[in-house]
Amino acid sequence: MLGTSKYITLNGAKKMMAAAEAEARKNNWNVAIAIVDASANLIMFQKIDETQPGSVAVSIGKAKTAANFKRPTRALDEMITSGRTVFLAVEGAVPMQGGLPVTVDGKVIGAVGVSGVQSSQDEQVAQAAIDALTS
Repeated sequence: MLGTSKYITLNGAKKMMAAAEAEARKNNWNVAIAIVDASANLIMFQKIDETQPGSVAVSIGKAKTAANFKRPTRALDEMITSGRTVFLAVEGAVPMQGGLPVTVDGKVIGAVGVSGVQSSQDEQVAQAAIDALTS
């Protein structure tokens, strides 16, 4: 039997990106923003001017981690800081707050990763992207 699945369309990703950028600019935060699909493939990426170069790979890594592990990257960050440092050995995982899965009807259909400011602020920008898609 074949199921029907929801996914983030390019237009949906554009709407998400616009909302994330607006949240970042409202707060004068220079960030890199990545949006991936359920398989952690990049749909859209942008870097606001003056964002540190290292944030490019980190934002994409956060988005991929949130999609692959189907949870906010903050959960992985907390796991490591609580002593489960063995998780650092997991290939491709970026256990830093700022990556959020996009969930619709209980299924992860993609994720957003943001990097450039404090991790909680990165997550705030990612949440703005998700709110734009689901509102």
